[in-house]
Amino acid sequence: MELHGAVALVTGANRGLGKAYAEALVAAGAKVYGGARDPQTVTSEGVIPVQLDVTDAAQVAAAAAELTDVTLVVNNAGIGSLATPLTADLDEARRLMEVNYIGLLRVSQAFAPQLAGGALVNVLSVASFRPLLSLSVYSATKAAAWSITTALREELADTLVVGVHAGFIDTDLAAAVPAEDKIPPSQVVDATLEALRTGETEVLADDVSRLAKAALVA
Repeated sequence: MELHGAVALVTGANRGLGKAYAEALVAAGAKVYGGARDPQTVTSEGVIPVQLDVTDAAQVAAAAAELTDVTLVVNNAGIGSLATPLTADLDEARRLMEVNYIGLLRVSQAFAPQLAGGALVNVLSVASFRPLLSLSVYSATKAAAWSITTALREELADTLVVGVHAGFIDTDLAAAVPAEDKIPPSQVVDATLEALRTGETEVLADDVSRLAKAALVA
């Protein structure tokens, strides 16, 4: 996919990995809409703020109706929490599923009709492959997102569907993780943009995700 001249929508573009995606796409010559629940928090130069809560069906439908020039969607919006299966609060588990899985699917459904010849990028996780006990609910949502990404790839034969996997990334979500155990957002973004340029459908952005995927194959 040619990024220069592309029109992208990045969800959760106001901070962390989403902000890095939006800024890198602007630098690559794309027109970029940055979705966030509060559009005033989207402050990156060249990024067009859009009010977009992925759990709000009306907002997603309105965005798809308005942003008809979009050719690339980056489903980045996501949340996490610490819980084991037996200690997880079910309301919190439902909230994570609404954002990380249902929200991703809702945005994909809304924009899929206009992405022929373009691309859909779903930000997943190494947790898609390997459930982590302390992040069990988050892991389950990412496993579900990985599964639906695979199905979307089959259904959207004329659209490049990219799944992005990484371990801990240096964002607010992993603030408590030691620095040596995290990778910078730019590492994930650079690998994703390269996949878009070359037509690759899967990004394994670090050694952790590569080893986890290899373990599944083994």
